[in-house]
Amino acid sequence: MGRSKKGRCVKRNKQINTEESSDLVQAPHSFVIQRGLPGGHILELTKDFRRVMEPFTAASLKARRRNTIKDFVSVAGVLHVSHLCIFTRTELGMYLKLCRIPRGPTLSFKITSFSLARDVVSTLKKQLVFEEAFKHSPLIVLNNFSGEGMQMKLMTSMFQNMFPTINLTTVNLSTIRRCVCLNYNSTTKLIDFRHYAIKMVPVGLSRGVKKLVQAKVPNLSKCDDISEFLTKPTFSESEAEEDPTSHVTLPQKLSSRGNHESGTSAIRLVELGPRITMQLMKVEDGLLDGEVLFHELVHKTEEEKLKIQKSREVKKKLKENRKKIQEENKMKKETKKEENKQKSLKGMKKQKLESDLLMQKAAKESYEGNEVEDDDDAQYYREEVGQEPDKDLFEGRPKAGQKRHNSNPGKYDTKKLKLDRNFKNNDDKHNKFGNRNNKFNNRDNKSGNRNNKFGNTNKQDEGKYGHKQKNKFGVRDGGMRQRGNKTFNKGRGSGRNNSRTKRR
Repeated sequence: MGRSKKGRCVKRNKQINTEESSDLVQAPHSFVIQRGLPGGHILELTKDFRRVMEPFTAASLKARRRNTIKDFVSVAGVLHVSHLCIFTRTELGMYLKLCRIPRGPTLSFKITSFSLARDVVSTLKKQLVFEEAFKHSPLIVLNNFSGEGMQMKLMTSMFQNMFPTINLTTVNLSTIRRCVCLNYNSTTKLIDFRHYAIKMVPVGLSRGVKKLVQAKVPNLSKCDDISEFLTKPTFSESEAEEDPTSHVTLPQKLSSRGNHESGTSAIRLVELGPRITMQLMKVEDGLLDGEVLFHELVHKTEEEKLKIQKSREVKKKLKENRKKIQEENKMKKETKKEENKQKSLKGMKKQKLESDLLMQKAAKESYEGNEVEDDDDAQYYREEVGQEPDKDLFEGRPKAGQKRHNSNPGKYDTKKLKLDRNFKNNDDKHNKFGNRNNKFNNRDNKSGNRNNKFGNTNKQDEGKYGHKQKNKFGVRDGGMRQRGNKTFNKGRGSGRNNSRTKRR
């Protein structure tokens, strides 16, 4: 039995008709941009901070100088962006502004010191930087943010809402590869920002066994037997200095080797950078423009606060009035534009009707002009010349609009069978247009010969010039050939090039 023919195999595109899950849509997304004066490693610091906020950030965002904050806010809703991080540099120093889109609040921090990620990684003896750790968002850890004051609560909520929340019952421990630690110093009012990679190491195993468990090839050159390598009680420096408080019992199996469920493992942190030390300077109610709720350096009395509040209300009312006037003017312009459009359409229709009427009128006049009687040429002649015209001068003329007949005959056909027909047609033309040709009889012989040349001959000239027609169509006259009043003798062997002698 033959093999059945299979249909064409089409590879399905997984990217088509795929929608983001609700967890991804609800996760906080962010924009990280820089503003202000260039230099001071602000661009490198911005890129490092984007690396921290991955994967829910625009890693390759190109922010140009001509782009304003309104541009980023306008596209934030489409891309589910909830936070805007702005690094600015002035003559006084470098600042970090954290904004909640679209209505605020805005927190402004002054960066007192920082270190780039490349500098932090270069100081480590064992570097741990791998791309797999940046495919999931980091874990946020806040320390000593329980102080009193409205600014402390705003800072705590802002930092917590910048990263997605974790559900302890459904979280996968293998996805937690990084953490962001923020420590607040209540005496200096400084905030230390640190970024670490999380590494889990099994506890209770010797150094040799740990290498075998982690699939590393051991060095057995100094051992006589494999048992000596496994039973050798040697520990690494990190294991000797390890704090027992870092030991945890794993509730589930991890993807790394040696970390099994219900096993004991130690948590180790490897710094990735950057390091940032900053201080809260100002809290604003709106998005970069609103009432100042807190300021570290400027303190105002209640009267000044009321005065500022009243001025803000006045400005707000003026803004609303301007907006209302602009909307009214816009509506007026639209209505006026619509009226002008209707008027122009009416004018176009009227112009079209007028043009159609003019065309009809012109066609009618041209049609009537063809039926108009002949112009009174005789009367015109009397008025202009002052004499009575001859009787035959204006007789036989074509009517106005009538095409003048061509008096020139067409070329004669050389066939002998059509000879009588051509002569008959010439006679008919002569009889039909005889009256018109008679008016030219009073002219000189030159014009008369010209008329005779085109076939307008009478009976008297027919005998005189009839031999031309006969000779033209090949009729011989006893060896004699006539042309006009002259007679030529045609010899026996005469041709086109032979000479002709005049007969006396």
